[in-house]
Amino acid sequence: MVLALVGIGALIALVLLGLLAFGVRRRLIQRFGGTFDCSARWVPPAPGQSPGKGWVYGVARYSGDHVEWFRVFSYSIRPRQTLQRDGIEVRDRRQPNGDEELALLSGAFILTCRHGGQDLELAMSEDALTGFLAWLEAAPPGQRVNVA
Repeated sequence: MVLALVGIGALIALVLLGLLAFGVRRRLIQRFGGTFDCSARWVPPAPGQSPGKGWVYGVARYSGDHVEWFRVFSYSIRPRQTLQRDGIEVRDRRQPNGDEELALLSGAFILTCRHGGQDLELAMSEDALTGFLAWLEAAPPGQRVNVA
């Protein structure tokens, strides 16, 4: 009986420690400012595939001339993707439809982009979208920036 209680106590302590680690990681990412919630889909769905599949919830952070994207449910303090400002080409912006409404945060807008020869989609709030597009347009003179 005592061994079972010790085992359950250890399990609860591990779960709490894991949750604490998520919180500390989020604070480390936000420490330098310029963060926003940003879901991403690195491979747009094929024709006939559900439009709600493939979205990953994340946090993006502005860092000079690039945006670093982190998965929310990860312990890594390194960004999963880095998008260079001069390599981002915004092709379209739209509201979620169908299953996408369930996969994304409410009020999200979707940007269809191209970066480094690869199509991707970013979903963010209207405020974050305004800031992201302003950041793209604020590129230094001489950089090619394409904002739809």
